[in-house]
Amino acid sequence: MNPIFRGCAYVGLFAVLAIASGCTVRPMLATYGTTFSTKIGTPTNALSSIAVEPVADRVGQQVRNELIFLIRGGAAQPENSLYTMHLNVSSQVLSAARRQVASEQEPTAKIVVVRASYRLVDNATGNVRATGRREITSAYDVPRQEFAAYRAERDAEDRAARELAQLLYLAVGQELARTPDQ
Repeated sequence: MNPIFRGCAYVGLFAVLAIASGCTVRPMLATYGTTFSTKIGTPTNALSSIAVEPVADRVGQQVRNELIFLIRGGAAQPENSLYTMHLNVSSQVLSAARRQVASEQEPTAKIVVVRASYRLVDNATGNVRATGRREITSAYDVPRQEFAAYRAERDAEDRAARELAQLLYLAVGQELARTPDQ
């Protein structure tokens, strides 16, 4: 092999390695140097230290349960949490399409809109760490049978609650990763 070509290859390889060493990648939902970590630079999941406050209605409870499952992986909420999340969840059912039967208009498709506003409070200082609002819609068909229509609405609410909890999980994770501990 030509010594000039070999030298250029070594210089090119060195340049690529120098550039690649400057790149840093870390998980979005991991934080560094929090109180859970004994070593600086050890990733810890700040989301696992969030306690979610109870909510009043069924759809809100579905969102809360799914959020707790995402945060803790099925484990119970921490007794001494770093953060407390306050949720306010509301749902609304809207008609999406109507078909005409004689002189009456009967809804044949509906949309469930589930909205949540959240506030994440640092338990040590009482400062609000993150706030936000998210919304999810879920469409469903309305059959003629009463129980089937009720069940379709409930399934759409549950679907929307699951998706909303995932949005909240990502939003709070991004906020905790973005803003430094105060």
